[in-house]
Amino acid sequence: MGIFKENPFGHILFLKKWLIRILGIMTHNRYKQFNTLQIEGSEIIRSLPEQKVLFVSNHQTYFADVVAMFHVFNASLKGRDDNIKNVAYLWNPKLNFYYVAAAETMGKSLLTKILAYAGSISIERTWRADGENVNRKVKFSDISNIGIAIEDGWVITFPQGTTKPWKPIRKGTAHIIKKYKPIVVPVVIDGFRRSFDKKGLYIKKKGILQSMQIKEPLEIDYENETIEQITEKLEYAIEQHPSFLHVIPESELAAYEADHQKRRYSHKEKN
Repeated sequence: MGIFKENPFGHILFLKKWLIRILGIMTHNRYKQFNTLQIEGSEIIRSLPEQKVLFVSNHQTYFADVVAMFHVFNASLKGRDDNIKNVAYLWNPKLNFYYVAAAETMGKSLLTKILAYAGSISIERTWRADGENVNRKVKFSDISNIGIAIEDGWVITFPQGTTKPWKPIRKGTAHIIKKYKPIVVPVVIDGFRRSFDKKGLYIKKKGILQSMQIKEPLEIDYENETIEQITEKLEYAIEQHPSFLHVIPESELAAYEADHQKRRYSHKEKN
């Protein structure tokens, strides 16, 4: 690999590799020492092709979720079975690895810009901006960039577009699936909301059991299934369909809502 070789977005791969190495070393203890990360499905990661894979996941923090996936996916590719022991797996990380994030979030600070360089596909949200509801048209360049990333490698997306649980899946993800026909791999995470602040940059509580379940790729009829059918399939796959609310105790739902409100107001005060 030439030292100045770039990916399709103009990012120098040599620089991206070193950013991932450094950030990986800095964050490893967040999932290995301060808290425990329980992993399921490493063998699925190793069975995937190099390109055209879309991971869909529920969302609990801005950054801790996706950083954990960088660790788990690279560890799995280096032969770790459901663990992230020995961070040396990041010496040669997978570089055609991207995640979808809001442009307003990724441009707020030097740190977020560094995180963006490490793999963000920044998009302009059509329904939310700076904490306020908006109604904007979809930017076709955003959809095109996600398609470019899918064709080049692996992409992580959080189709609810929010860290609040049990919110509806945005149909844009289903449109992307029908258009680019990637292998769709569901990921279900838990514990990150309790262990990190809303941004996922600071450890809020230690000793929390975090979990990440990587599921088998979804069976999708790209030609005949409707947007609504694919959207519902995603909701069930990442365990965010409204039917899941019926099996969760009311006390737990109340605790989720109280924690979300606390994190939201704390986030506003910091800004």
